[in-house]
Amino acid sequence: MSLKLSWNSEQTAYEITPALIEKLETLLCLAGKQEEVPDGEVALTFVDDEAIQELNKQYRGLDKPTDVLSFAMREMGEDEIEIIYGDDGFEEVEYADETGEESGTAEDDDGEDDGYEEPLGDIIISVPRAIAQADEYGHSVERELGFLFVHGFLHLIGYDHQDEEEEKEMFGKQEQILQQAGLTR
Repeated sequence: MSLKLSWNSEQTAYEITPALIEKLETLLCLAGKQEEVPDGEVALTFVDDEAIQELNKQYRGLDKPTDVLSFAMREMGEDEIEIIYGDDGFEEVEYADETGEESGTAEDDDGEDDGYEEPLGDIIISVPRAIAQADEYGHSVERELGFLFVHGFLHLIGYDHQDEEEEKEMFGKQEQILQQAGLTR
């Protein structure tokens, strides 16, 4: 299994410790195993309420802070570049050039795996919201950050909670993963 977590912190409300990152990496491995996602990279950013509110407004049309946002890389939007990995060590990249014509095939220099993991997407967590929610629910900030991270990961791989049945399934999966990692209420 080669799931990778890359992260950065753009907030000052809570110290992001190596122990916390290790716990999130454990959660990522547990979630990947449970959901049969053996590889890929997840980019995680810890932000403040102002930053997540701006993203929520820009991408969802909601001018208010939220606790977590996920941006999946495997979903193809109308104007996005599609990269297709072939069996022959080549990447075919379809894109429109300046004339609007589709073109392009890029070859991997040496045809070998260079350790690159396909991006699964980005997860953005508002740390002040996580702190407030941890207090409200009566559990640790670490558990709340873990919950939000797993929630975001499940969104990256296609889960949603638009109706009661989807919500029950998704939240059940989250709780299983958190329990396995010892992040109980």
